[in-house]
Parts: sequence; C-alpha cells; structure tokens
Amino acid sequence: MCYGIMVTASVSTIHRYSFFVAMGYLTICHISRIYIFHYGILTTDFSGPLMIVTQKITTLAFQVHDGLGRRAEDLSAEQHRLAVKVKPSFLQYLSYLLNFMSVIAGPCNNFKDYIAFIEGRHTHMKLLEVNWKQRGFQSLPEPSPTGAVIRKLYMTLVSLLLFLTLTKTFPVTCLVDDWFVHKANFLTRLCYLYIVMQASKPKYYFAWTLADAVNNAAGFGFSGVDKNGNFCWDLLSNLNIWKIETATSFKMYLENWNIQTATWLKRVCYERVPWYPTVLTFVLSALWHGVYPGYYFTFLTGTLVTVAARTMRNNYRHYFLSSKALKVAYDVVTWAVTQLAVSYTVAPFVMLAVEPTISLYKSMYFYLHIISLLIILFLPVKPHAHIQRQPQTLNSVNKKKKD
Repeated sequence: MCYGIMVTASVSTIHRYSFFVAMGYLTICHISRIYIFHYGILTTDFSGPLMIVTQKITTLAFQVHDGLGRRAEDLSAEQHRLAVKVKPSFLQYLSYLLNFMSVIAGPCNNFKDYIAFIEGRHTHMKLLEVNWKQRGFQSLPEPSPTGAVIRKLYMTLVSLLLFLTLTKTFPVTCLVDDWFVHKANFLTRLCYLYIVMQASKPKYYFAWTLADAVNNAAGFGFSGVDKNGNFCWDLLSNLNIWKIETATSFKMYLENWNIQTATWLKRVCYERVPWYPTVLTFVLSALWHGVYPGYYFTFLTGTLVTVAARTMRNNYRHYFLSSKALKVAYDVVTWAVTQLAVSYTVAPFVMLAVEPTISLYKSMYFYLHIISLLIILFLPVKPHAHIQRQPQTLNSVNKKKKD
C-alpha cells in the first residue's frame, strides 16, 4: 500500500502520506498487541518486524522526497548524500523492506547503501575512499567480515548467558516488592534500581549484536577503514557497549544505544520539525515503540532529563576543563549521575504498566523529575543550543568555502 502511495502521490506529499500510513498502521497493531500479550506475559511478538518495516518505509519516503521534491541547495550534506533521485521499482522496494537479513530484528539501513550492496558496489565504494598506493597496495584489498562476525557472535553468547543468569537473580518485579518500596533506604533503592536495570540490558545487547552479525555474514555492513588501517564492519551496528557503560552524559548514552533507531528519529523528525525538536522526537519514539503506558513515562521523563542535562552541561562543564584533575573528577561524577539517571528513566520502559511505575517513582520521591524541573526553571538556557541543531545546507557549506 505504501508503495502505491509512493507511485501515485505527488513528490511534495509522498513523505507525509507514507509516514502517517505506516505509523498509523503500526499504532493499530500496537493497540491490538496489548489485548493479545497483556503486558508481555507471552513471549512471541509480531510488532518487532513491523517496527523495522515502518522505519524503512519512512526513511525511504523522506529520502525520495529529498531527491525529487527539494532543491539540492536546501539539503544538508547528509540529506544530499542519501537522497534517492529515482523512484525505486516494486522489486527494489520489497527487497529493501523484506530482505532476510533485517526483516526480523533490523537494523534499519539506508536505501542507497542497500542497493549498492545488492549490486555488488557496497564494499568497493568504501575502499575507493582510501589511497591504497600510499599504503603500499597495488590493488584494492578484499576485506573479510569473518573476524567481525566471530567477535559479534562471541558477544551475543556472553550477553545471552548474562541475561539468563542476572535476570533470575535481579528480576524487575523486585522493584515493587514490599522490601524495596517500604523498607530499603533511599541509597539502597538507587543502587538496587541500577543493578536491576543493568540486568535487563543484555537481552538488547544479544538481539542487536546478533542482527549486526547476520548482516555482516552476508557481506553487508562494511563502513571503511579506521585511522589505524583496520577494516570496520559497523555501518549497521546498533550499539557501542563500551561507550554505553562509560557514558558521562545522557546524550552520549542515547547516541550509543539503539543507534540506527536514534539515527532514524534524527533524520525523519529532529532535523525536520520547526518547533520543539527534542520533545517531538521523544513523542515519536514513544509512539513507535508502542502504546504501553510505561513507554510514555520513560520518554516524557527522558525529555525532561535531556533538557536538564543539556542545560547543566552548557552552564558548568567549562569550569572543569582548566586542569586534568578537575576533568577526571567531572567525568567520574557525571558518569555516576548519568548511569543512575538512565536507570531511573528507563525503569517504566521495562515495567510497562502504570501502577508499578507510580509505585517505583513514589518510593524514589520523584527525585529526578523534581531536580530536572528545578534546573530547567532556574538555570539560564544557552541561546546557541537550538542553532547548533540545524544541519548545514549545501548553500552554507559552499558559502564558507568561498569565504
């Protein structure tokens, strides 16, 4: 149906129709999911593949719109690079949406990257970006994904074992136990909440790393050569575990968690909406994930925390850059604050329902909500924060070159 819209609709409305049809159908499926699965009691879930397909439909719709419905000089450098200037055939469209590598768990990828892979140009294009003669090569090397696949499969095994052991030891239901809600002191609750949320993460590490490995094993996902001359197979990676666990800011954490979904949200919402980009991006993320109340608690809380964290960083970070010791102390403190803030924010996402979420937040005295609101209300907002959000267009890039 969405392909029919792409063929018959005018270029100026193609992205809007495809976006609302795809998101509308996904929302209907999410609503039916509540009645079928009743807050996750059953394990099989049909909505996951639909969520990935929705990302691909809307990604392609906006990229076709950029290629056929907008002037090149109005596009950012990235939008220009990804713009699709010829409507895909029906076979290309279905292949992009339903290929076996990503139809179950993703990740979402760009149409031009996928077509280059299918046509055998994917790796070659990346290799041409490097001057191999300077490195002593007389011809282009042939990078193999074997090493990357083995490492990622090892990580999936470790993640699976951690999930099976830690989840039984620290189940989410502990957060609504009488001991946690009424007897444990506040510091104990903070630490225990962090541990329980840590125990919930390996299942995501498992699924996303396995999906990445499947694409790499098929030869898709080569991203080029790093500064040390190593071949990289992280074009489709959905997470960076090291950066997640060592994140010193809410922004850094989010940028390395579910990377392809964050990129999708940025490209179809954050860079395009004229007002309240952070709020609307979180709303879209919540709607895409489903209609369980816990998702909305998480993303609304996440909006507050993101704005508050950005405000704190803009107002105080520069005071700690004058010496190495101060910077280390700043990083240690912000790491602890970030990890605790994330645990507090994402707990409803795991709990799903209203009652356990309210019970948990009441036992924590809504401390992060209150602190975030106080920061937003009483600290000055840096005026350049919104300006930095705007991507550079080709016009601005060309103007800078002329200057």
